Amino acid sequence: MLGVEIAPEEPLEEVAAFGAAAEATGFDAALVSCHYNNRDPMLAAQRLAAATESIGVGPAAANPYETHPVRLAGAVATLAESAPDRTLCGLAPGDRSTLRNLGIEQERPLRRVLETMRVARRLWDGERVDHDGTFRASGAGLNFDAERVPVYVGAQGPDMLRMAAKHADGALVNASHPADVSWAADRIAEGEAERPAERGEFESVAYAVTSVAEDGAAARAEARFPVAFVAAGAAEQVLDRHGIDREAAAAVGEAVEGGEFRTAAERVTPAMLAAFAVAGTPDEVAEGLTALKDHVDGLVAGWPLGPDPAAAIRLLGAALDPANPGR
Repeated sequence: MLGVEIAPEEPLEEVAAFGAAAEATGFDAALVSCHYNNRDPMLAAQRLAAATESIGVGPAAANPYETHPVRLAGAVATLAESAPDRTLCGLAPGDRSTLRNLGIEQERPLRRVLETMRVARRLWDGERVDHDGTFRASGAGLNFDAERVPVYVGAQGPDMLRMAAKHADGALVNASHPADVSWAADRIAEGEAERPAERGEFESVAYAVTSVAEDGAAARAEARFPVAFVAAGAAEQVLDRHGIDREAAAAVGEAVEGGEFRTAAERVTPAMLAAFAVAGTPDEVAEGLTALKDHVDGLVAGWPLGPDPAAAIRLLGAALDPANPGR
């Protein structure tokens, strides 16, 4: 997979146009990010599917806390009717800080994601499901024929990475630095060693915060906002790996939880920016993203893409050459 992330921050007409541009540029996937304070990701993905013909589409990553997993499975199956054989489902437990905005505690995230994936597959296969775990379902089923959709688990921690490699169709590795992606690849290899043969092939994908522009400083400034969310949720060992001050990261997290996103971005340090984004000129971004591809099977350039997303898609296409993935 060589794809781009599109956040439905803009009107859905623009989201669809970004997806069409990604397809025309040669990318093979356009994934819609899922945050409660943006436009509805499933509606956005539907519009994106209607504006494209062959590119892979889907949520990245849907959150099984905000939406009941059975309802989520139905929404993904509905999307697959609009984009058969090219829909995928990114699935992840979400950011603790934004879930708290909704009064939701992120309890047992690995089990929640695993159970959601298992129940969704059964529903897509036409089964009626009883489930009593991190969520409940009694005699639940879909009243229409559904396509079984590949599930890619959004993962960063060791247990989630291993679980994804053992049970999912792929992993969206939430990392933007070669040291983190290399470490994640080792955890994925551990999970693949226990993967049953009948589960088929597995695809590891680096999902990197990306911002590109001819003006490198402008690209880096745009990346500060998503980096704030990454830094706020980063594990202490990740912060230590990059020499990031824990108190500085905590200060970013406090601003994120308080909804003070501009303040959070202002608190992002150069070390956070270097660790949690690939940002700069086309040459700088091409070098950074290519370094990630050495450790995984695929790559998704994550939002914001750049100060001008439409221009960024063109620049990324020229820099990465989707028609020549070996570049």
